[in-house]
Amino acid sequence: MSRRRIGFWYRLAAVICKPPLLVLFKRDWRGMEHIPADGGFITAVNHNSYLDPLSYAHYQYNTGRVPRFLAKAGLFKSGFVGLMMRGTGQIPVYRETTDAATAFRAAVGAIEKGECVAFYPEGTLTRDPELWPMQGKTGAARVALLTKAPVIPVAQWGAHEAMPPYAKEKKLRLLPRKTLRVQAGPPVDLSAFYEQEPTAEVLRAVTEVIMAAITEELAVLRGEPVPGEPYDWRKAIARERRAAREATRAGRGAAAATAPAEPAAAPEPAVGSQQARSTQQAQEDESK
Repeated sequence: MSRRRIGFWYRLAAVICKPPLLVLFKRDWRGMEHIPADGGFITAVNHNSYLDPLSYAHYQYNTGRVPRFLAKAGLFKSGFVGLMMRGTGQIPVYRETTDAATAFRAAVGAIEKGECVAFYPEGTLTRDPELWPMQGKTGAARVALLTKAPVIPVAQWGAHEAMPPYAKEKKLRLLPRKTLRVQAGPPVDLSAFYEQEPTAEVLRAVTEVIMAAITEELAVLRGEPVPGEPYDWRKAIARERRAAREATRAGRGAAAATAPAEPAAAPEPAVGSQQARSTQQAQEDESK
């Protein structure tokens, strides 16, 4: 299928967003040749700043293949945001459903129609202390196996310098002028998984391959080696909770050790004293 017609609403969004991005930021864009010219495909993107969706959308828009993001269904219901979401063809994710395949049915349909669907496999801003991609969720893997569409890993870096993740105040730090770096890599080879049953183990394995490809592209942008293994947020939380419990127990033990001792109970009368009192009482009884 040929390139999707961009349409009025996407062009309006570009008119609103592109001028500030062009003025406020420098760009370092690489790998546009890996974005397919035709047909449906998936992009899998890392996420380290509230600003980087705009950075990635700008990059992708300029390839002529506009992305369709997955977003909470509630954002589509009302107001200007809902109007823009519907007009630009973004994809609602129905979080209330328990069937993951059903939740991504619109994404599957879009890809089959020749669209580009953008996934943030991490599901949220990375919690990795060094801002490397952490372990991903399996949504992109599930859609990739259902559609067998190309999966293009996309790494981005630099937006976090203007808007750091999890900062107490979400303020833009525009000076000095920051560079927004985006790099797309070649399609991830998932052919080994196409004939396998999409079990939880297979989906996890596919997700690891996708996240590894994103991380390799990011390593090029950062000029650093790939870290040993992806950050596991759940394990990190479990370790923190375990450490907190151990600290609490240790504190209680220390408090018990330093607490003042209870007064000792009065000792029982010695046997000899009891016998002496008994003899004295017998003598007094005899003298009466």
